[in-house]
Amino acid sequence: MNSKKLDYTILSIAAGIFLLLQLPDLAHLQYPFRLLGTWFHEMGHGLTAILVGGEFKYLEIYQNGGGVAYSTVTNRFFSISIARALTAAGGLLGPAIAGAILIISAKSIKYASILLKILTGVIILSLLLWIRSTWGIIILTAFAVGFIIIMFLKNKKIETITVLFLGLQCILSTFLQFNYLFTKQFERHGAIMTSDTENIAANSFGTYWMWGLIIFIISGVLLWKSIRFYFSK
Repeated sequence: MNSKKLDYTILSIAAGIFLLLQLPDLAHLQYPFRLLGTWFHEMGHGLTAILVGGEFKYLEIYQNGGGVAYSTVTNRFFSISIARALTAAGGLLGPAIAGAILIISAKSIKYASILLKILTGVIILSLLLWIRSTWGIIILTAFAVGFIIIMFLKNKKIETITVLFLGLQCILSTFLQFNYLFTKQFERHGAIMTSDTENIAANSFGTYWMWGLIIFIISGVLLWKSIRFYFSK
């Protein structure tokens, strides 16, 4: 089998697994990956807070699939309002950026293996430093153990399929939460909360739906560019 055909085969398997998990009858199989998507989202908030000079305190992942990252920002590198806007955007763009990196790395069996190890290490680090909810600890521990088992199998094709699937899961999780991008407010535990896109708008300019559209387009471009790179010579 030539390398081009192999590329299509591996990507087709990863995409097929992703699409299969979207079937309503497989909701119980979708569930842990929804929580993994939540982890990527909240880690995006927290790590962005660190990058803009703030502090990532901890994150929680709830049984209903939601989550929250607790962080503080300072005016060390940016104004407080810009730092808040960037931190809000980090949660929305974090999964798309991480997904694009995973898909790109899958072009090389060597780098796919390295990225799987890095991802596992970041999950373990988050368990030690930031995850504070019982449900989050259970789910992310299960993923870490699963990835370690895959690495011990020493089957590079399985590792590549895993990395491709996770990359698709990351980027497409943005599109699966399409409604949230264009939501101004939502309810959490009986309290009304402002959405990430509204937080971006409130701390910069424009409206929540404008930023929802921008995030949607950027995520689409990242998906398209990463897949094009994957098939490039």
